[in-house]
Amino acid sequence: MDLGSRKEDVAVDKRVREAGLRPTRQRIALADLLFAKGDRHLSAEELHEEAIAAGVPVSLATVYNALHQFTQAGLLRILAVEGSKTYFDTNTSDHHHFYIEGENRIFDIADGPVTVTNLPEPPEGMEIANVDIVVRLRPKRRD
Repeated sequence: MDLGSRKEDVAVDKRVREAGLRPTRQRIALADLLFAKGDRHLSAEELHEEAIAAGVPVSLATVYNALHQFTQAGLLRILAVEGSKTYFDTNTSDHHHFYIEGENRIFDIADGPVTVTNLPEPPEGMEIANVDIVVRLRPKRRD
C-alpha cells in the first residue's frame, strides 16, 4: 500500500468516526469507494458492483445497511427518483437534480435560479427540512 492510499484511508476513517459511526473495515472500504471520486450519485447495487470489482468482500445487504447508516449520520443524501430506484448522493448540500429517463442517470443541476414558491404550511410541530427537485429529461422527439 502506498503512502497516498494510506492517507486517504486515515481521512475516510476520521470522516466515518466524526459522523458517529464505528469505522469497521467494511464501512471504511465502502466510504473510500463512495468519497474517493468526488461528488457522485450511486445506487446500492452500483456501489456493491464497485466493491466486488475492488476486491471488497461485502454482501448487498451490508452495502444497503452502510448506505443507510451513512445517510442517517449526514454523510449522504438519499434521492428516490423512480419508484423503488434510490440513489445516494455524496453532496449533502442543498441542490437539485436532473434525471435522464431510460438511462437511470442522475446529476446535479448547476447553481442557478431554481426557486420553489407557495410551499404548503407544514403540520403543527413540523418544519420543512428541505425540498428536492428532480427534473426528468429524455431525448427530444423528432417530428
